[in-house]
Amino acid sequence: MKTSELKRILKKGGCYILRHGANHDIWYSPKTKKQFPVDRHDSKEIKTGTANGILKDAGLK
Repeated sequence: MKTSELKRILKKGGCYILRHGANHDIWYSPKTKKQFPVDRHDSKEIKTGTANGILKDAGLK
């Protein structure tokens, strides 16, 4: 999964960017009330385990 696809899923799920870090954006999920980092490079492939972990933190998996 590419970072751009993951960001699209997060936005549909109600998550949003809290702040921009150096290499990662910090996202927030109102469902789980958790913050989590997402890589900023949209064309980069994210490993399956990492993507699943982010979706789990977002409450979308």
